[in-house]
Amino acid sequence: MQVVGRVLGAVAVLALLVGSAAAQRGPTRYGEEDAPKTPSEIAAEKDAEKAYRRSLGNIPEQQKTDPWGTMRSDTAAPKAAAKAPPAKPKAKSAEGAPK
Repeated sequence: MQVVGRVLGAVAVLALLVGSAAAQRGPTRYGEEDAPKTPSEIAAEKDAEKAYRRSLGNIPEQQKTDPWGTMRSDTAAPKAAAKAPPAKPKAKSAEGAPK
């Protein structure tokens, strides 16, 4: 009984290893030529390309947006800030002088 269990276990491990090795076989390798396309596949590709070109024509032109446009001035050089006239000095009066 033990021998049969070990044999089945070994077969199961080998089956798992063979399955993962077979999964690593990927797409066509470099240098391999693709299968020739049938006329129906060529026609389908042309139709798909035409539909793609038509769909590009349906997209409206995007307007150029400038989210910071209101924050910048239109001129290249920044304008000098408008300066307030200097404050007038207070005139000293004889009446308000402390004694």
